Amino acid sequence: MNTTPLKRNYLNKYLTSVRSQGRYTFTLDELREQFDLSDTAINQSLGRLKAKKEVAQIRKGFYAIIPPEYSNQGMIPPYLFLDDLMKSLNKRYYLALLSAAALYGVSHQQPMEYFVMADSPAPRDVRNQKLKIFFLNKSYWPKDGIVPQKTDSGYINLSSPELTALDLFSFTDKFGVNRVVSVLQELTESIKPVALAKVAKRFTPTASIQRLGYVLERVLQEEKLSDAMWKVVKERNLFPIPLSPGKPKKGETDSKWKVIINIDIESDL
Repeated sequence: MNTTPLKRNYLNKYLTSVRSQGRYTFTLDELREQFDLSDTAINQSLGRLKAKKEVAQIRKGFYAIIPPEYSNQGMIPPYLFLDDLMKSLNKRYYLALLSAAALYGVSHQQPMEYFVMADSPAPRDVRNQKLKIFFLNKSYWPKDGIVPQKTDSGYINLSSPELTALDLFSFTDKFGVNRVVSVLQELTESIKPVALAKVAKRFTPTASIQRLGYVLERVLQEEKLSDAMWKVVKERNLFPIPLSPGKPKKGETDSKWKVIINIDIESDL
């Protein structure tokens, strides 16, 4: 334990040194290691900084430093602390779904609401007045389509436009088919056929590929992208699957994609 001489503003000076390293986060364990103080004393100091909106608690033992430019919000954007948070939890992750789509210019993301794919078991969601982080997990980890995205604090893992599209059709139960189609309609501008085929080839849920391929071809008339999907999916055994998994399997079945059209698609755009 470091027995650094303590002054009244010891914590402010320490946080200034953390920010000088380009970081926006610190942990309670770091403070315990740095200062010869009881948890009670440390928590009292943290409480004062939280009251002044200079620090925010993200989850137990993990804190974000709030610089002046974010003081009105009382929180920093998660992309400034997400990598540090997931390293502290020892979890693989990537920013996904609507949150990833937002970084590609899609406007269906709610303010301060974020979706993160994580290793199973997924961490508990973060929910408070300033922030919502929803952690989701899948039965497999993608082998392609996770890309580094530079931020002011380093990098975060982000799903590519192609992986984002496929993931969205794995979570239609969370967002609804119509919302997913609206997001995809904007996201297609960022999707490349070759990259889409590469990600889809190693993407496990065939049903998601079927749904995405059907929507790209029949709804959005994105022929180049749907052709890329078809080259992948035609090599697999296709079984009839509902377009909307949460609704009864009633409706006409598309003969090519084997998708049961059990919902009328109405884009939000």
